[in-house]
Amino acid sequence: MVMWEQFDHNEVWLLVMNGIAYFILYLIRNRFSHSTLILSLLWGLSIGTIFDFTLGGGLMDFYRVNDLDRYEGGDVLYYLLFAPFGYFYLYFSEVLKVRGKGVILYILSWALIGLFMQWLFTLTDILTLQRGYKLTYSFPVFLVTQSLTALFIQSLKSKKRKNN
Repeated sequence: MVMWEQFDHNEVWLLVMNGIAYFILYLIRNRFSHSTLILSLLWGLSIGTIFDFTLGGGLMDFYRVNDLDRYEGGDVLYYLLFAPFGYFYLYFSEVLKVRGKGVILYILSWALIGLFMQWLFTLTDILTLQRGYKLTYSFPVFLVTQSLTALFIQSLKSKKRKNN
């Protein structure tokens, strides 16, 4: 892995986005236990990275992250952005009291947020689409990841109820 071939605007954008995301996380972090915070961060990082490695690199290679077709230091900044969004998903599901059929709308909303973020990443040259891949192809992937995240949150809640 190369640290950086060149440090330019896409890495600057990633630093800014990470700064904003982690600052927001810092402001709202106290709603849940420390272990729930860590679990949601790890979940966001894991689910995002697994699907991103599948689509963006490795198996399908539909897009390139940052400047190179191989992994570089700037890619770590990109993947670190997934973690706070795992927490944001949990946080807003609680703040908005998402229940019942509202879960479907919540999943759809977050899939659209994911599509918007991917569009923003292409606009700032963080992602470069390849092999005829279009942003809209990511929508079903986001539906799957957000549905899995909703199931993960439900399992956390049911374990918490059993322990109380």
